[in-house]
Amino acid sequence: MPLSREQAGRFVSLPLAGLTREYPNHLMHLLNGPQDAQPPSALHPIFYGCFDWHSAVHGYWLLAHCARAFPDLPQGEAIHALFARHFTAANVQKEIDYFTAPGRAAYERPYGWAWLLKLAAELREWPIPQAPAWRDTLQPLAELLRGRLLEFLPRQRQPIRTGTHYNTAFALLLALDHARTGEDAALESALRHAAMRYYAADTAYPSRYEPGGDDFLSGALTEATLMAALLPQPDFTAWFSHFLPELAAGRGDPLLSPVDIGDRDDPKIVHLDGLHLSRAWCLRRIAATLPPAHAASAAMRDGADRLEQASLPHIASGNYNGEHWLASFAALAVGAG
Repeated sequence: MPLSREQAGRFVSLPLAGLTREYPNHLMHLLNGPQDAQPPSALHPIFYGCFDWHSAVHGYWLLAHCARAFPDLPQGEAIHALFARHFTAANVQKEIDYFTAPGRAAYERPYGWAWLLKLAAELREWPIPQAPAWRDTLQPLAELLRGRLLEFLPRQRQPIRTGTHYNTAFALLLALDHARTGEDAALESALRHAAMRYYAADTAYPSRYEPGGDDFLSGALTEATLMAALLPQPDFTAWFSHFLPELAAGRGDPLLSPVDIGDRDDPKIVHLDGLHLSRAWCLRRIAATLPPAHAASAAMRDGADRLEQASLPHIASGNYNGEHWLASFAALAVGAG
């Protein structure tokens, strides 16, 4: 089922509360001297809320995404006001100053970089009069991180396959959205070249070893979703049959089943709710790419439904460990976008 207006309203209520909530804050911060001992809102005047920088970025993405899908959303006025208040040239310059200070070349690489690019892409697609100004205001930061990604990919000779923030395939997927909405041929070419170099020869991925205890991404499925976005359907279908042969043959796979979540109040274990949602997102995108009668398509759609249903009820749990970020992954899962 596509994202509903009711769901969008529930989802946006979480970042609306979190994006101006400065504490608690998991500040990953390199200090170059005593002058850098400042509160999060001074260091990051836009992206200081939602517990950490990258969650603030995709919190704004979620607001824009849902407001674009439902222009009459009851929270629309509050969303517009928040963007207008925070997306100023002075605030963006402070964010740029943070990234360009000594020792911070790898700050938020690649996860935060990729979400920032996806946010910029969402602003490009949001058809309200204010959005072009917000997009243009954010553009210098987007250009900085786009440039850093282009410089970094040739130097990273091996992909990172972990199920957390450092996953390479997930970052390439989000950056690919930015490249395509902006018709950025140079970025898309670099992403394609990197993906082929990293993943084209992969076979027999050991999905039985997933997940790790704090994964919110599937290394297998993010990679397959990226390749589905880049390869023509016949080429992807052949690649997929070698990469996940059991799943591709329709014989089932542990990737399709929810996992046991022992403690949703634990800030790492609750990542597994995000895993369910990101798996659902990936499975739907892969199934949409395969031929309609493919042996795995129905099983993947059914698996996506089970995974989504296992975690959607826990998005608004009352615990900030999950509430500061899970709604963004719920929106990906439901919209499969």
